[in-house]
Amino acid sequence: MQNSPLEVRRAFGVLFVGVSIAVGAAAILSELAYYDKFPTYSYAIIWIGSFAITFGIIFGRFRRIIQSIRGRMKNSVKWSRNVKSINGLCWAAPFAAIGAFPILYQYLILLGIGLGNLSTYLFMKKYSGLDNREQIIVAVISLVAIPIAIVIDTSSFITSQTVAVITSRILIAIAYGVGGIYALTTKK
Repeated sequence: MQNSPLEVRRAFGVLFVGVSIAVGAAAILSELAYYDKFPTYSYAIIWIGSFAITFGIIFGRFRRIIQSIRGRMKNSVKWSRNVKSINGLCWAAPFAAIGAFPILYQYLILLGIGLGNLSTYLFMKKYSGLDNREQIIVAVISLVAIPIAIVIDTSSFITSQTVAVITSRILIAIAYGVGGIYALTTKK
């Protein structure tokens, strides 16, 4: 059975809010682990655990949203190989660049999320006829957050790069949270 566009939008709203909660929780817990000098492997446990717990709860309570999410994602299967490649590069290239420029990783993550959501929004609108505004909201906030993160990182008031890193993570959580709230509250 085909889900209505509103059901699909709400499903993505729940997904985006879940990402926001998981990223925000993991960012805060990672910062606490850093200050308490936890072993390095604890960061992986924190991040994987935050996502597993958040999405375990979400998908456990709202199993129907998986169908809606899967249905919307299937729209990209119909795109040409070139369009899929461009969209994939927008998502993957900034993340892959972290290996070459690890000092810039907090900006590259924001760039990957921004470009990935932007390209997916534009291609979904052009080739699938879908106007997934929650995605463009996440894209715009993520891209606007890059200069904010740079200013915070290069500010003479902040002497620790960990503040800049947690700020960029919180900005990612805010971007997904705002996009998710939009999707959950919109009437169309």
